[in-house]
Amino acid sequence: MTLADLRQQIQRITPVDAREELSIGLTLDRLNWPGDPFSESDNDHHVTASSFVISSRGVILHLHRRLGIWVQPGGHVDAGESPDEACVRETVEETGLAVHHLDPVVLFHVDVHPGPRGHTHYDLRYVLVGEPLDPHPSANESPDVFWFDFDAAIERAEPSLAAALEKLAESSVGFGVTD
Repeated sequence: MTLADLRQQIQRITPVDAREELSIGLTLDRLNWPGDPFSESDNDHHVTASSFVISSRGVILHLHRRLGIWVQPGGHVDAGESPDEACVRETVEETGLAVHHLDPVVLFHVDVHPGPRGHTHYDLRYVLVGEPLDPHPSANESPDVFWFDFDAAIERAEPSLAAALEKLAESSVGFGVTD
């Protein structure tokens, strides 16, 4: 995937609220900066990737180890990796579940927010499909990973996720994954 392809994917997103509209603009601008937009070490403003994992059981959230908030799995994009590959890798690491992208791949949401150590994350949020099995994260990941129905996820999650989760709840039937 090229940066031009990524820009096109981002531009196709219909923002759920003013925060996402601003985040889309900021992320498109960030992709124009010199250097690697994904490198955590090159710049304290970098693009990350996460996923809304859905199944017939709802959506996965995990209690972030450092932040103490309920969010979707995700993290940094490794060198040589695309964001859509990174969200799968991070999700497998954080949930222990086998997951896959929809066909075609769905970049669903974008959010810019503060990260650790004074960094800013430009988070690309994809939709992944997982088997409706119980998560089993590895020992070095948060043990608190669960499926939630969408109402419970919206109630439990970091408040900034509410609009995206509401949109996901409406869209999930169209994805052919949930009831």
